[in-house]
Order: sequence, then structure tokens, then C-alpha cells
Amino acid sequence: MSKAWRFGDDVDTDVIIPARYLNQTSPEHLAAHCMEDADTHFAQAVKVGDVIVGGKNFGCGSSREHAPLAIKSAGVQVVIAESFARIFYRNSLNIGLPILECPEAVQGIQAGDDVSVNLSTGEIQNITRGASYQARPFPPFMQELIKAGGLIPYVKGRKNNA
Repeated sequence: MSKAWRFGDDVDTDVIIPARYLNQTSPEHLAAHCMEDADTHFAQAVKVGDVIVGGKNFGCGSSREHAPLAIKSAGVQVVIAESFARIFYRNSLNIGLPILECPEAVQGIQAGDDVSVNLSTGEIQNITRGASYQARPFPPFMQELIKAGGLIPYVKGRKNNA
């Protein structure tokens, strides 16, 4: 079971990981400051497997890969949003952070709800409210890329298996 963390529309990369923490790039350092300008307790309270639910244009702003890396390093299993900024979408997949667009789920999931996500099928279940939502699942090769941990491990794995 995963706890849902709610954030609104236009959550930009400076909110996800404030620029003042970019002097170090270790995943642990980034995770320790993830979302702190939006929720000062997030980084200390988030648990491995939790879910972030955002509104429209999640991840807008700069093109830094630090933002999805901070989220992934904090233990978040998936980000569900109504829509994502294009560069954040691509950076998330490149580092192996699963993201799903599902406006219905965003409308139905509240902060603290228990949520279950099946990345293979795109099914999102809100256990707390007894509701199910359907996001478009990624095609098989993208699911493999995410399971591999991102683009670089995926390519290295394919190269080693060739």
C-alpha cells in the first residue's frame, strides 16, 4: 500500500528540488530536500513506495534532471499527474522514474489516501475510496527501460545481451 502525497498545478523543478541544494548531486542529498518548499515535512515523512499526485504541468521550469532524480531517490514509486512538462516527462523516463497521466485519478485521490498502482496495466486503485482509474500503460520497451532504472542502464543491458 502506498500513501498519496498531493500537490497542485504548475509544480516547477525549483519546488521539487530548490536550486540552493544543487551544489551536490548525490541522490541522498537531493532526496533529503525533495519538495521541501512545498511541504517542509515531505522529505522526512515520505516512505519508499509512496505516490505523488500532481495537477497540470507537473515539473515545469528548468530542464534539470535533478528534479525527477530527487523524487526517485526519496523513494516515490510513481508520479501521477493530469499532465507533465515535456522535459520533465522525458527526464523522468531517462532516469527510470515512472510517471502516469490520469486526470481522473488526480481528481479522485486525496492526500493520505492509500493507493495501488500497476505500472504494467496502468491501473490505479484508490483503496481508501474504493475507486479505480485507468492510465495508459507504457509500451513494453518503455516498461523495460523503467525496470532497468533508466535509459543508460537499459542501453547497457541491451548491449551486454547482444
